[in-house]
Amino acid sequence: MSIHPSAVIHPSAQLADDIEVGPYAIIEEQVIIGKGTTIGPHAFIGKWTQLGEDNRIFHMTSVGAPPQDLKYKGEECWTRLGNGNVVREFATIHRGTVTGHAETVVGNNNLLMSYSHIAHDCVVGNGNVFANSATLAGHVTVQDNVILGGLVAIHQFTTIGSYSMLGGGTLVGLDIPPYMIATSGKRDATLRGLNLIGLKRRGFSDESISNLKKAYKTLFMAGLKQPEAIAKIRAEIVGCAEVDTLLAFIEASQRGICRG
Repeated sequence: MSIHPSAVIHPSAQLADDIEVGPYAIIEEQVIIGKGTTIGPHAFIGKWTQLGEDNRIFHMTSVGAPPQDLKYKGEECWTRLGNGNVVREFATIHRGTVTGHAETVVGNNNLLMSYSHIAHDCVVGNGNVFANSATLAGHVTVQDNVILGGLVAIHQFTTIGSYSMLGGGTLVGLDIPPYMIATSGKRDATLRGLNLIGLKRRGFSDESISNLKKAYKTLFMAGLKQPEAIAKIRAEIVGCAEVDTLLAFIEASQRGICRG
């Protein structure tokens, strides 16, 4: 364990034997930090925070601070990060609230670039990239392998589907289906088509991509109402897990989905 003498660490914090803590870092009470994790200079780890293994928390970050929610009155709520996350300088992650999930959860192997923000009660999956100043409001869900461009802003209770990509500066008020690219429209995000390059890089088969193209055209370009489009796709495309995932996401959407 390498802890700089200027670091301030509460006696109740549970630290793995091999972590590193830089100068002037602050670790509050009831914090759990797994092995291989590094905490940079001047970083703040708020109470009720759990960090898994091999996380890199850079200088001047804030993980587990109280939420920016006027209803929050100091109740025990948690911030939980999995393994292998990189949280760059000035990024912020806030703990949950009792009116939400009572925890904010970030999975594994995510990259949060400088000034990105994850608000209270968000659920972030695995393998996501948040570019500089990408911002999640409270109660947002980001699934897996999503790329958020710089200055993206996502409204409360919105869900971003897996393998999607949001262009820089996009304002998102509706759910983004998986496998899609969206950029700013006149008032809100607009779908621009499938994330073809991303899907190919992730190893999706030509057959799956072809089926997703057919589904996209039926959903957004055929002039059909959503239930009609879904029924048509299910009748014509059978046994494609990616299309099934896309349709299940759309049917489960509470806010409604972004369209092209």
